[in-house]
Amino acid sequence: MPAYATNMRMKFPIVALALEIITIILFALFVVYDDGKGHGHDTHSNETHHKEEQPMDLYPMFQDVHVMIFIGFGFLMTFLKRYGFSSVGLNLLLAAFGLQWGLLTQGLWHLDDGKIKVNIFKIINADFSTATVLISFGAVLGKTSPVQLLIMTILEITIFSINEHLVATVLKANDVGASMIIHAFGAYFGLAVARVLYRPGLKNGHDNDGSVYHSDLFAMIGTVFLWMFWPSFNSAIAEPGFTQLTAVVNTYLSLAACVLSAYAISSLVEHKGKLDMVHIQNATLAGGVAVGTCADMNIGPFGAMLIGLVAGGISTLGFKFLTPLLASKLGIQDTCGVHNLHGMPGILGGLAGIVAVALGKKEGGDAAMQAAALASSLGFALVGGALTGLIMKLPFWGQPPDQNCFDDSIYWEVPEEEEENEESLTHADHSKNKAEV
Repeated sequence: MPAYATNMRMKFPIVALALEIITIILFALFVVYDDGKGHGHDTHSNETHHKEEQPMDLYPMFQDVHVMIFIGFGFLMTFLKRYGFSSVGLNLLLAAFGLQWGLLTQGLWHLDDGKIKVNIFKIINADFSTATVLISFGAVLGKTSPVQLLIMTILEITIFSINEHLVATVLKANDVGASMIIHAFGAYFGLAVARVLYRPGLKNGHDNDGSVYHSDLFAMIGTVFLWMFWPSFNSAIAEPGFTQLTAVVNTYLSLAACVLSAYAISSLVEHKGKLDMVHIQNATLAGGVAVGTCADMNIGPFGAMLIGLVAGGISTLGFKFLTPLLASKLGIQDTCGVHNLHGMPGILGGLAGIVAVALGKKEGGDAAMQAAALASSLGFALVGGALTGLIMKLPFWGQPPDQNCFDDSIYWEVPEEEEENEESLTHADHSKNKAEV
């Protein structure tokens, strides 16, 4: 690949501005403020004692989800030692564009007088749609250009919206915390893209594909924010009242049990029983993913804890044993291990939902429709991801050469180099003085 191919000077501004201008035109044609008629929870009860406060009832939930998208996901991916700017910076870029596009693609299924009426409920769902992209971003982290990622965002959210409409409206399946339609979908979409973009040159690893002490600490910030706010993520679009409370409690307990399981299994499989920061950053969140589908079902507090316990275990074991296998045998280079945090726990959540509905834990539920929803999410993800990967593989998107993967300096102004040189000189002088003494 020629060196100039990574120059973003014209490509990136043209693509970014063109996409934003097209989005603004579409907003001008279709998007209006919600006038309050049947707003928010279209399918939910309208009984309220403070009708004038109703439009903002969900705002605290929205804030929590927003923090998860921009701080949680952003910082969780800063574990790479020379890719922090891209992790947080590109996360912001993709989420900011994705929520606009998600508002459009989801809203087109629910037009009111030919218009998309924006309310808090819809912007929460728009944030949810960006989560799929950020999960997929984790699978290809460090190996793609900003332009490729914008292309992935527009395609993935479009496919996500089709699958979400199919699952929620056509199949009428229950997936309140989106284990299937967001987590499993985002993970397997990202893995399919990663497979198509396979780089033989990275088969034996890369110097920058790893962490240092402070980068792992930064990633832990993302983990803690995600862990704290996950109950809001799983309950934001649940029926108000007792059902929403159930979703909060189930998620809260599942996450707590998951932490114990992740720590225990990490110590069990690591050398001399030490804890591995990669497991702690990721597997401690698997309980939130896995309990999503049946978060609002009457599975009992102990049921939620059991799901969390299993999720933490399979996630940790996945990081330890499965990720290296996927890379060596199947050619799937999963940078963040999204298969272990979102893929397998997402499928576990889907299966738990099927069992819970079959046991009558959700009124009006249909186990066959739950199974169809899981199959649909995986099918759309794998086929959509493979097609998106083929488009992203075209040679003019400015993808980095193998030797420049996992390195901010190819797309960012990085002030670090001078400081590093000064540090090494200081260190050399210090060593010299020591030797003289």
